[in-house]
Amino acid sequence: MNTVAKRVSARHDVSLTLVAEAILPSRFGTFRIVSFENAHDGKEHVAITKGDVRGKAKVLCRIHSECLTGDALGSLRCDCRDQLEHALRRVEEEGEGIVLYMRQEGRGIGLANKIRAYQLQDSGLDTVEANVALGFRDDEREYSICAEMLDLLDVQSVRLMTNNPNKVAQLDSYGVPVAERVAHQLPSNQHNVHYLMTKASRSGHLLRFGDKLHLVEDAPE
Repeated sequence: MNTVAKRVSARHDVSLTLVAEAILPSRFGTFRIVSFENAHDGKEHVAITKGDVRGKAKVLCRIHSECLTGDALGSLRCDCRDQLEHALRRVEEEGEGIVLYMRQEGRGIGLANKIRAYQLQDSGLDTVEANVALGFRDDEREYSICAEMLDLLDVQSVRLMTNNPNKVAQLDSYGVPVAERVAHQLPSNQHNVHYLMTKASRSGHLLRFGDKLHLVEDAPE
């Protein structure tokens, strides 16, 4: 199968091609993996699907941005690997769903810059301050490509596993109805709790600490 879709996003033209798909047996279950290529920048992204999602509404979906340090190396500085594994397990349990794996390393700033940001964090900056010090916004990711991937998969609407309201807003702006936001918080550890608190207090992620939902306005003085 080879399909092309084009859409002008808020930041760049997207010219996305569905390249190939195959069966993917994994420790989390048996899925289909679908590869896409964006002709604009040459980046490749994949959808990991379970069941027949084509033409379906309210499909369970996770948008996961690449994190080599977490996903592959098991870094405890973030919760990325936990989130990815939990999403795959949940899709397997439901018997139908999608995980979009996006090549947006380091919140879109790239691997080398993420390590530079780590270095700044080791000196006392939080994740937002470190990205800004390097000349970036706190989060450089955008999700028009996700909308195109879902369009090529003929998904009508999603139940999005996320704690990030910006993902919901961006998908909606690109014409993907989000029927439900499904909370996707995993337990913290001593190495990532400050990272998660910063997500909540500085970036607006909807996270609970204890029995309290931590919002931006709850940021400490």
